[in-house]
Amino acid sequence: MSSPGNEQYIQPHLFPEPGRYGFEPEKTYESPEDAVEALKAGTDRVTTLAVERRIWTVRALVNGIRHQIETNYTDIWVEGEISNCRSASSGHIYFTLKDGESQLAVVVFRRQAALSRFRPTDGMAVLVRGRVSIYEGRGELQLIAEILEPRGAGSLQLAFEQLKERLRAEGLFDTERKRQLPAFPKCIGIITSPSGAVVRDIVTIVRRRHSRLDLLVYPATMQGESSPDSVAGAIRWFNANSSLVDLIVIARGGGSLEDLAPFNDEVLARTIAASSIPVVTAIGHETDFTIADFVADLRAATPSAAAELITTAQHRVEERIQELTSRVERAGRFHLIQARQDYIRLSADSVFDRLHNSVGRREQHLDEMRLRLENCIRRHLQFPIGRLAAFTERLYRHDIPVRVGAIHRRLQNSHQFLLNTFSQTLTARRIRLNHATTRLEALSPLAVLSRGYAIVYAANGSLLRTTNQVTPGELVRARLAHGTLEAVVMHTTSPETGNGDE
Repeated sequence: MSSPGNEQYIQPHLFPEPGRYGFEPEKTYESPEDAVEALKAGTDRVTTLAVERRIWTVRALVNGIRHQIETNYTDIWVEGEISNCRSASSGHIYFTLKDGESQLAVVVFRRQAALSRFRPTDGMAVLVRGRVSIYEGRGELQLIAEILEPRGAGSLQLAFEQLKERLRAEGLFDTERKRQLPAFPKCIGIITSPSGAVVRDIVTIVRRRHSRLDLLVYPATMQGESSPDSVAGAIRWFNANSSLVDLIVIARGGGSLEDLAPFNDEVLARTIAASSIPVVTAIGHETDFTIADFVADLRAATPSAAAELITTAQHRVEERIQELTSRVERAGRFHLIQARQDYIRLSADSVFDRLHNSVGRREQHLDEMRLRLENCIRRHLQFPIGRLAAFTERLYRHDIPVRVGAIHRRLQNSHQFLLNTFSQTLTARRIRLNHATTRLEALSPLAVLSRGYAIVYAANGSLLRTTNQVTPGELVRARLAHGTLEAVVMHTTSPETGNGDE
């Protein structure tokens, strides 16, 4: 055996002997990395490396994997269909989230289930936000859900998708047909409601970024059944007077799917596509998309963003300076965010969150034990009930009154004994379950706080255990059963002498 620091990693005899069938002799390597590189390069047949063996306990391995998963998958969204949904008596909800090929166990703890706006059912398509963890009792991967959102499309959405696919097939969305915007426009034609806040926002931004740019506003109806014809008429008017403007902007504020439905009109979409003047759409908020957005030469997320896009060339130099300044500010904010995240990981709230998660996992284990107990009771009852049915059938086949009476009395006695035994067993199990629940609740730090105790922290966040850690006039923070409070130390007493400091 080689001495430490001078180990050699030898190819094991998992292939034919050296020299046979054209195989090369064994080779040695100075480190595992060299052997892995030889395998990747295909220059040698390395299959395993002689490394020091580490033996894990099942609990340590599961906890280690759980820690890695909870660190890397803390806030994710998962979409799928609910199956095997069941609600426990503790208030937790358990179900399986699946798609065509895979499935994932999901648990919604009592606090999140109470805040949910709907109750999940089998077959429902949902979007789940939460964090991935591992349930130690079974070593099972599960998603601890924080937010549930139902998925589905209505009639307006269906009509939107059908029109979108039809126009896409005709090529109205193709990138090749979209025109470049003029870099230095002299006049912009704006189609919007003259009484809304959209005009004021656009005028404010344009005057701040490019005061020499002219704006020509065409008042149009931006909501209701007459809106598509009004906006299409404005586009045709600008095209008939193309010498007045260099660019057309269709602007509207945010709204619901019904409010934005006029901009999913087919006639309006074809009018935008036929315009000889480039068209920019700024409809709704950043997440709102309409058919007009896909047909237009450019889509802006908001009306304010459209005003910035059409004045980009004028501010290219200023934006470069602002970009350099912003980089410095972002770097500072990044370091500040990192420092805050480090503080959050060490703060008391984070500790209490981990304690809540630990209690939740134990409650989940308790739910599983309760379910196993109920299944065990049902299994034990099936056999006596079956025997009772068999005895009853045998009695029907024998028409002897005396034997019928005797057997009937024996059956009654056996049935009463069975009921008594079942009642005693169930009572004993319930007492054990109640004792376990009581002990679990007694171990909760919140139960200790609810009896009037408090946890006191110094101003720097450290836990106070003795009066020597603070001085009069120093600010401290106390965590109670419900909420926190801050106080100023007025007087302290030495734990050794009992003398106080003012």
